[in-house]
Amino acid sequence: MYITCLDLEGVLVPEIWIAFAQASGIPELKKTTRDEPDYNKLMEYRLSILKEHGLGLKEIQQTIATIDPMPGAKEFLDELRSVCQTIIISDTFTQFAKPLMEKLGMPTIFCNELVVGDNGEITGYKMRCEKSKLTTVKALQSCGFETIASGDSFNDLGMILNSKAGFLFRTTDQIKKDYPDLKAFDSYDDLLAAIKSVINNA
Repeated sequence: MYITCLDLEGVLVPEIWIAFAQASGIPELKKTTRDEPDYNKLMEYRLSILKEHGLGLKEIQQTIATIDPMPGAKEFLDELRSVCQTIIISDTFTQFAKPLMEKLGMPTIFCNELVVGDNGEITGYKMRCEKSKLTTVKALQSCGFETIASGDSFNDLGMILNSKAGFLFRTTDQIKKDYPDLKAFDSYDDLLAAIKSVINNA
């Protein structure tokens, strides 16, 4: 039995932090997991910038409310869910993800949790588990599932490389160069066809 594991930002919806960087006029917040492989280092960097500018959860959520899924993303996800079980595995946070999940038809998402003070300041974050994407894929495999995985960033490589089949989607030239054996797609139709091919040839 197959289960497909997808990244969220950069695959189904635009990068939240890039959108907020543009809305807030703080270019330093454009840095993502495409640029920084160490997620904890990246988040500490982001939180320090938010604190410096006096910005909190409310301001980020106001930006998220304006974000729509990428063109074709919901249709892709709907069709994928009709052929196999699908989970979105993301390093984003429940406080960010909910309105985006509503726009995507409420798919299942495994993500993390922000620690927010009474004044709305984001004071920290709780990771669901260590190396959450790889750990989740391994756990699904231990339950008898074969996994198919796709994502665009450094933090997706663990689940992609350790799945029965893994694909890069709208990734960077550097990651393509570093992992030439991984098939890389830029259209939902091509990604869907590749996933269906794995399932149909099982």
